[in-house]
Amino acid sequence: MIVEEAAAIERLRPHAHEGSGPHGGRYPSIVEAIGHTPLVEIPRMSPNPSVRLYAKLEFLNPTGSVKDRVAKYLIEDLERSGRLRQDSIIIEPTSGNTGIALAMIARRKGYRVAVVLPDNVTQERRQLLALFGAEIIDSPGSQGSNGAVALAKHLVARDERFVMPYQYGNPANPRAHYETTAEEIIADCPEVDVFVSGLGTGGTLVGAGRRLREHNPALRIFAAEPMPGENVQGLRSLDEGFVPEIFDPTILDGKFLVSNADSITALRELTEKEGIFAGVSSGGAIVAAQRVAAGMERGTIVVVLADGGWKYLSEQVWTRDLEAGADELESLNLW
Repeated sequence: MIVEEAAAIERLRPHAHEGSGPHGGRYPSIVEAIGHTPLVEIPRMSPNPSVRLYAKLEFLNPTGSVKDRVAKYLIEDLERSGRLRQDSIIIEPTSGNTGIALAMIARRKGYRVAVVLPDNVTQERRQLLALFGAEIIDSPGSQGSNGAVALAKHLVARDERFVMPYQYGNPANPRAHYETTAEEIIADCPEVDVFVSGLGTGGTLVGAGRRLREHNPALRIFAAEPMPGENVQGLRSLDEGFVPEIFDPTILDGKFLVSNADSITALRELTEKEGIFAGVSSGGAIVAAQRVAAGMERGTIVVVLADGGWKYLSEQVWTRDLEAGADELESLNLW
């Protein structure tokens, strides 16, 4: 009891680095406003009073996800390479968020965008893609994002108008996180000991992880990975046959398998206890961070919350009976 009280007092004590960070600001366009997201402590979600848990709120990016950072770098990479012609159509396989971000930025810059995505993604994602003017090409939902990748590659080979930035193999993806996400974390939380993120393309883990480890060579990096067989949006199981080219598994100190049910339970608790309305993949990342925290003596963890909860409202994530619908949860496309 004395140890817990001491930890609580220490948590309330102000630290020199705390306070407002390099957020907000004034920008010439919405594209330049990407990033600069806040880092917020979520003490009620930490299972260990001696471990401080901070959430990087990436759903506060302009289109509501961490993929805004990547999409900006992908399009700028195409511009620098000279691959875009007057009749070019930017095409990208996506589970939704990258496509939405590409569509917003492309509309601002005057480019056409087509996205290939599973036909069973949430309606909110489809509506946002349409709102930003993206042309939607459906791939079989049963094949998840792997099917979207295969179809996009097929289309690029058949029509020279299509130009694919290809987030799964483009170094611009991890570079976005190396140069922006990690730098923001270092500025706001220089004492970070552990970095946790969901495993999707691998860009966040590899890019931010490398820069954070340069800052702190003792830093540990963990991934949240979906259970094999569960259809997910945004995260992927490496056991299902497709490993993104940009992903370097040697950067990881470990990974945690998390289920849809675990993730939904965590995101509900995040909303109830901390007032943070995040998406299902964020719940999975929280679960992984909690498992790391439970085994630590003390320290500081930063976990990335990739997108917001409002893109999942149509799936009744906050009202669904998790016990009664356990089998149904395995087939939901929520990440």
